[in-house]
Amino acid sequence: MDLPRTAALEDARDAVLETVLGAYRMRVEITADVKYCGTWFDREPATRFGQFHLMTEGECWVSGEALECALHLRRGDLIVFPGGVRHLLSSSPDPHQPPEEEPGDTTMLCGELEFVSGNNNPIFNALPACFVVRSEQSSEAFRQLAQMLTATSRDRRWGRQMVQNKLADSLFTMAVCEYVRSAERPRGLLAAMTDARLSLALSAMHAQPGEDWTIQSLAQVAGMSRTAFAELFTATVGAPPMQYMSQWRATEARRLLGNRRLSVAAVAEMLGYRSEAAFRRFFKRLEGIGPGKARSRNADE
Repeated sequence: MDLPRTAALEDARDAVLETVLGAYRMRVEITADVKYCGTWFDREPATRFGQFHLMTEGECWVSGEALECALHLRRGDLIVFPGGVRHLLSSSPDPHQPPEEEPGDTTMLCGELEFVSGNNNPIFNALPACFVVRSEQSSEAFRQLAQMLTATSRDRRWGRQMVQNKLADSLFTMAVCEYVRSAERPRGLLAAMTDARLSLALSAMHAQPGEDWTIQSLAQVAGMSRTAFAELFTATVGAPPMQYMSQWRATEARRLLGNRRLSVAAVAEMLGYRSEAAFRRFFKRLEGIGPGKARSRNADE
């Protein structure tokens, strides 16, 4: 594959990831800066939020129902549980069997994450129950950001919590990028983004949600036949192309409705609807509420 073509595909994948993550409001917070000494274990209960742990010093083992076997984490590693499943942190692979040597101190930053707008985020739905970003295998940018977050946690000046949360938000976004880059068996939208043909079609859909897309026109963007494109898209993403397109339009509509300077009629026009009434029917069918009520909820969040 020539370099211009490779760059175009990378741009397409980045565009899809950016538009999806940007369309949903996300809350990422550092909730604890913990230190463990000697032999220890800590049970983390299931929560309705996603959870993550960034190792800042030492090492630990993580086990639980989302893992086939205990994972060993070292300084700089990040483990994420997008669905907040129950897990166990400990100083040894078997918390009931003390290690032969007394372990050193371990510190980590723990946090929560959730998407606070929208109920069908295709990126979030495509993430596994647990994934790890290894410091030694990650990009230089990821390592630098993790180091900045660690340094900020030790800074006791005013505003530290706010800065930590901003950095943690960026770290999670980069963690998703690292996962997409290195995952052996991605699924859903993330799997589609690794396919050269589907990523081009997805990028076009996300960039121009108001376009009158058809399966045929999207297949042309992907460089495939109509039937082959529809079959591959459905099998990979988990939804037919036009169903996905409708869901994405509703997501964009919800985001645009958050801008009070845009009337409902203006949003309808931007998304390719010939009448405000048609847009209102579409939005209520997919979201269960009308655009006006969705706008009010956005203001309350």
